[in-house]
Amino acid sequence: MVIEMRKEPPKDAKSAKKSKLSKAEKDRLQKENDERKQMEEEVARILAKKEEKERLERERKDQEEQQRLELKDQERREDELNELRHLLEENQTAVIKWETDSREKTKWDRYMRCDGSPDPSVQKEINTFITLWKENTEVQFKPVLNECALALQLLEELEGHLRDTPEPAEALRYQETLLTIQALIHAKHNLITEEILKWSNAHSDIETGNMQIVVQDENITLCLWANLNKNPRFKGFQFEEAGLGFVLPKLLAVSDIAVRILHTRYDHLSQQANLRGGNPSKYLGQGAREEPTLEGGTPLGETDEESEGREDTQKEGAEEVVHSVKGSEGRKSAVSMMSMREERSAKQQEDLKDKLERGSQIETMGEYSRGGDSTPAPLDPVIESCEDHVVDLQQYTPLGGVFYFDVFHLPPQSQQLNGWEMRKLNTGLETFPYPPEQSQMQGSASMRLEDSRGQACPPVAVTITLSDSVLFLEDPLVARWDTAGQQWRTDYISETTYNKEERKISFKMDSFYTFTLLQDLYANMPFQSWELRPLDQDSVLLTIITAMIEVSITVKGSQCMLLSDQESGLKHILGKWMSPHTLQRAMVNAGVNIFVNQYSDKYVSVNPKDHLLEQAVYDQMALLSCAFAFSWSKWNMHCGKEHIALQVCEHLDPIPVPEDLWCVYLLGSKRNQRLRIKEHSESFSIELEPGSEFHSTFLHMLRDGMSSAGEQRAHSSHHLFVNTVRTLLHATRPLTYS
Repeated sequence: MVIEMRKEPPKDAKSAKKSKLSKAEKDRLQKENDERKQMEEEVARILAKKEEKERLERERKDQEEQQRLELKDQERREDELNELRHLLEENQTAVIKWETDSREKTKWDRYMRCDGSPDPSVQKEINTFITLWKENTEVQFKPVLNECALALQLLEELEGHLRDTPEPAEALRYQETLLTIQALIHAKHNLITEEILKWSNAHSDIETGNMQIVVQDENITLCLWANLNKNPRFKGFQFEEAGLGFVLPKLLAVSDIAVRILHTRYDHLSQQANLRGGNPSKYLGQGAREEPTLEGGTPLGETDEESEGREDTQKEGAEEVVHSVKGSEGRKSAVSMMSMREERSAKQQEDLKDKLERGSQIETMGEYSRGGDSTPAPLDPVIESCEDHVVDLQQYTPLGGVFYFDVFHLPPQSQQLNGWEMRKLNTGLETFPYPPEQSQMQGSASMRLEDSRGQACPPVAVTITLSDSVLFLEDPLVARWDTAGQQWRTDYISETTYNKEERKISFKMDSFYTFTLLQDLYANMPFQSWELRPLDQDSVLLTIITAMIEVSITVKGSQCMLLSDQESGLKHILGKWMSPHTLQRAMVNAGVNIFVNQYSDKYVSVNPKDHLLEQAVYDQMALLSCAFAFSWSKWNMHCGKEHIALQVCEHLDPIPVPEDLWCVYLLGSKRNQRLRIKEHSESFSIELEPGSEFHSTFLHMLRDGMSSAGEQRAHSSHHLFVNTVRTLLHATRPLTYS
């Protein structure tokens, strides 16, 4: 047996040989990698070249197809525009004819009514009515309220005539007549107030010893309270059936006074504020109601003589307007008429100043006398310059009418003597000055001069249960009427609390003011989404979803009906067929405004679009609305001002549109197209839907590929239905305000 003996090399030599082999292997691998990369790069270069060639070929074909579609669109552009113009003119001509015939029929029906009511558009008839009513001495509240209801109907007719845009001279006469009738209505309310208060003793309550009475009809609620008992522990009174209440300070609880809360479910005062805001073409004339106002916390009291002069001023002002209505010849401009009234008002104020028997502060237009805490006020006038508290009626709207909150001297009560009823003669309602004047405070044994105004004249409190005919989407804003400035203001109102569940609002005022409750006119804007879908022939459903509420308007022919899950405040208008203009006024008055005006874009963040393009789209949507459904698209925010994006789908069934059937369309002033993207796509693209074409009008874009049933329904659309849908779309402008 042979044993072979080998000597192992040293470890260091073995490692060096292994390292040397690894380096060679690396070189080999590196070479293979380089060759593979070169091959891959060559393959990638060939593929890229092929893809580029294919892309260029595809772009060439797309460009050729684009040019072909553009050329085709250009060839039929004139025909499509002419056809659209013809359709719109044909519908508009039919609508104008219907409106003209309708007005003529209304005039004839008015002439044949023969119910004794005057035609407000006939100057002789309305002047005779005004004169006879002013001279009528009737003071019983039922006949007077019936007359006021008739006068309000005449006002509605006059407003309808004004909406028909009459000639300027005729419009001016209508406006003057409106103001005259409004002043007379309020004067009649004062007459029945005075008559009821004269008989306070006869209507006194056995439990309280005071008189409290509520008179109401569909237009007003008159709440009267007479302080016959003069109980110093009296706090206030709540008219439960009217949802109105007040709390009086101790000074008034022991005074010979009467409190009136007159709630009119209409608003005639905001017209005067709009006039002051620079819209004389719509509202002319000055207010007929004077109230105490304050400057810097100083009271402006009103004496008996001032109150008497104020009533005379109201009557004279009404007579002046009547004479101006009668004398149409040589009529002056609205500005000159206003100047004449202001001059007469200034003269009457000077007359009142001469008649005052004790020192007092005089209220003038735009000027106030400032009083100190314990000394007579200086006579230097201070011009009101603070506009922070003035209500902007372009942004806020009164809801629920106006509340006239007054305190009067209690008229002399009758006394029985030897079978005779005796009463002192009085000259009408006399406003009780509160806060009292400084001279009166000095003469009162119960008050000291060092008392502050807050201690001597605490505020009066008011509680209101909101009407069922209005819906406040936000907490109401309380504003008082400033007669001198002819505007609504929010100062001198404090401690406002609102209980949304009970629909009650309470607040305090430092004096007795006429007030109203306001809401942001654009609380529902911008819209979150909208949809217009057909229900049947000449019937569609317009749904608008806002952050506050969802409303739907059903259109059938020329009539509209409001639908909503929100019944509180809307029951009186839900489910009732109205014309679009009537429905719009009813919704705004109820607090649900989805309609835009010329000031809306100042207060709402909008998605601006080309105005002419937007209007043209609404017109064409109306033409096809009974066969196609239209809806909001998020891509409308991404396509710029010159284009409009919306979802469209042909839909002939009265059911909601399935989500997968909607298609996105891009509309422009010269070209309309269907896009390849969907509403749920990740990014916006203007790539054309394969198989579709360009069209110069939205109408022909939708007709391309329209079913025969859809064509028949659209072709049979009545012109009044088309006009109603068009009116709603133009009034809401969902493409811009969503």
